[in-house]
Amino acid sequence: MTADRSLLLRGARVVRPGRVSTEPLLVENGLLAPAPAGTPDGLEAVDLTGRWIVPGFVDLHTHGGGGTSYSTTDPDEARTAVALHRAHGTTTTMASLVTGELDDLVRQAAMLSELVEDGELAGVHFEGPFISQHRCGAHNPDLLRDPDPADVRKLVEGARGAARMMTLAPELAGGMESVRLLADNGVIAAVGHTDSDYDAALAAVDAGATVATHLFNAMPGLHHRAPGPIAALLEDERVTVELITDGIHLHPAVVDLVWRSTGSPGRIAYITDAMAAAGMSDGKYMLGPMEVNVEDGVARLVQGGSIAGSTLTLDTALKRAVQVNEIPIEQAVVPLSLVPARLLGLDGDLGTLEDGKRADLVVLDDDLEVVAVMRGGSWVHGAP
Repeated sequence: MTADRSLLLRGARVVRPGRVSTEPLLVENGLLAPAPAGTPDGLEAVDLTGRWIVPGFVDLHTHGGGGTSYSTTDPDEARTAVALHRAHGTTTTMASLVTGELDDLVRQAAMLSELVEDGELAGVHFEGPFISQHRCGAHNPDLLRDPDPADVRKLVEGARGAARMMTLAPELAGGMESVRLLADNGVIAAVGHTDSDYDAALAAVDAGATVATHLFNAMPGLHHRAPGPIAALLEDERVTVELITDGIHLHPAVVDLVWRSTGSPGRIAYITDAMAAAGMSDGKYMLGPMEVNVEDGVARLVQGGSIAGSTLTLDTALKRAVQVNEIPIEQAVVPLSLVPARLLGLDGDLGTLEDGKRADLVVLDDDLEVVAVMRGGSWVHGAP
């Protein structure tokens, strides 16, 4: 199907905002439109009885997939990663870059900005190099640096308008000033890979930080006398918290705790933090300049053994939300679609299945496996 054709999707269980409906969906000129009664002459109809239809997923934080990475200057490699995640239901992707030399990051971001202009990507996320040596995870510690505002500005400007988010450790020299700089320039400041305490994390939020990069991971744990950044970021209603729900980064009970602590899914964004091995077999891969070994789907640095991103795709995150955490599907889709779309300022067009929004949707079977994916009214994967 092309975006200029009209199509009636009927018989499916459609996950609308806050409810599940069996009303048909009309796709017209790439958008969702009010469905007519019956099937008017000339209108193509597809029977999806027994299927689910959910909003297309939005991934704020992914480094690659399909054997390739966004840490490249080759646009074809980046497109391969986009396509891998799109086949798993992610219709909107923000490309994340790992720590590198500043000039290399500028070159990579400049290439990615062209894919942003083409509509293939929603923006660029710099995860590093302005992060803590003590919480660097799979980032090369030799390339880390304090967030000098001049260096922060260099990356933002090098992305040619495509910079949408930057993760940094606010306790480092220049951290608070850099948070304010990012906020003033319309770039999301995210607290992550940080060794900050409770007060420093709160100060960063007051300075303009609005995201917790993969909450719990790469930051001090909760302690009853030293609550650290987790408590500060979790309790503040201004903060959207990222969660990697692959069953490896977080125990399911911790995911449940976050849901209870926030009181609703409206502040939670499920991310993949996927690296090149997503969608691929076990073996050796690269995460930026770092060599990674993937065994049984778990990615770890060859040197040191730190967890190095994930092999997660967001369809699996949805499946785990419903089947492991027992979250009703109409709530489970919110951290996968609406919350990240809203954070990117795209919720007027994306994130829910409502008339007038772009026809980005995922067709799932009874076991929540992907059957087909539509983006902008065109099938981009599978055939229902």
